[in-house]
Amino acid sequence: MDPDLRGHHLRPRHRSPGAHRVALGEELPEPDCPPVRVKLLGECLIAFRDTKGGLGLIEEFCAHRGVSLWFGRNEENGIRCPYHGWKYDVTGQCVDLPSEPEESGVRKGIRLKSYPAIECAGVIWAYLGPADKKPEEPAYEWTRVPPAHRYVSKRLQESNYLQAMEGALDSIHSGFLHRHSVADDPLLKRDPSSLAMLLADRHPKIVPTVSPAGLYVATRRDVGTDRYYWRVTQWLMPCFSFFPPYGDNPYGGHAFVPIDDGRCWTFSIDYHPGRALTGAEREAAHSGRGIHVPLIEGSFIPVANKRNDYLIDRAAQKAKKTFSGVLGVGVQDAAIQESMGTIQDRTREHLVSSDNGIVKTRRLLMDAASAVARGDAPPGLAPAAQGARAVSMVVPRQMSLPDAVAMAQKDPAKTVSAA
Repeated sequence: MDPDLRGHHLRPRHRSPGAHRVALGEELPEPDCPPVRVKLLGECLIAFRDTKGGLGLIEEFCAHRGVSLWFGRNEENGIRCPYHGWKYDVTGQCVDLPSEPEESGVRKGIRLKSYPAIECAGVIWAYLGPADKKPEEPAYEWTRVPPAHRYVSKRLQESNYLQAMEGALDSIHSGFLHRHSVADDPLLKRDPSSLAMLLADRHPKIVPTVSPAGLYVATRRDVGTDRYYWRVTQWLMPCFSFFPPYGDNPYGGHAFVPIDDGRCWTFSIDYHPGRALTGAEREAAHSGRGIHVPLIEGSFIPVANKRNDYLIDRAAQKAKKTFSGVLGVGVQDAAIQESMGTIQDRTREHLVSSDNGIVKTRRLLMDAASAVARGDAPPGLAPAAQGARAVSMVVPRQMSLPDAVAMAQKDPAKTVSAA
């Protein structure tokens, strides 16, 4: 693999078009609240909400002597450095320099790097690309449902973002890694008809298909002599993945946002296009069930992490209470993905036919990185493309996969029932 392309493949370009998830809105709950540190694509930034409620995402370090503005005072429409009182607004412009006479005009020539930020669906988004290519507001389906219909969590993942994303697109692993883990989970439990069809065909076919948003990875199982059971996972470039529910469960998905080459933020999303989440579903997500994980209080660090071997329970593994010995679907995914190392050496892999979705994903990423390097726009920016939904359906064998996906996406009832 060309080293330049490999670098693009593992880390999106700083100046690429597209919005990045920066933080949860609740991290900046009110005007003039304390700022939060944000490390995004290797850049050290701070986010703050000014007196008028405006969002700022600026360089972390003061232009004077390099003090972290995280220690600053957020007041009167700006963040003030505690060292010498220099103050910056949400655009990064220095608006007060107390040690210099007002008539000197020095402050007018001092501006920190800043990026535009918005709040949408309870998440703060930032755009790091060229000003003339700024995208429209995110239009993913989960951002368009009422707040009562969704739940979003955030956690630290200590691996490269691509490693995490590939795990979300790998539908085969759930029959092993997550075995014995979903029966009593209110967010992931399978209805009897779905379970029967999953067990009916132990050798499903994986069909990756390029789409306007990126790629969908369809898993096909034979059910009877004249029907297929399809489960379609959506990859919305560059770092969103969504999978279909079983029965009337919420839809699930992740966004894997690079902090640097070796770590990412995982934003995990449950939502339902047709109804509000129940109290039991919301409580389950908050307590770390489903695709979410329990967090150390006051942080976004998982309770079960690599420093404590993810609290693996060998007795439970031996008793077949869990396949892996690790409790919780979200923790299981993190444990496996992080166990590969921060950046897994892909030259040592031995890929097989069930990995063709992963292979296609990598090729599309490299193609998109090359397109951005040429000045072209990557896939996934059009609002219409972002509305793609993960689906499951049972259809006649003669129906093409694109037709089946299009049909299911038009009818929400077909996407929440296996039969």
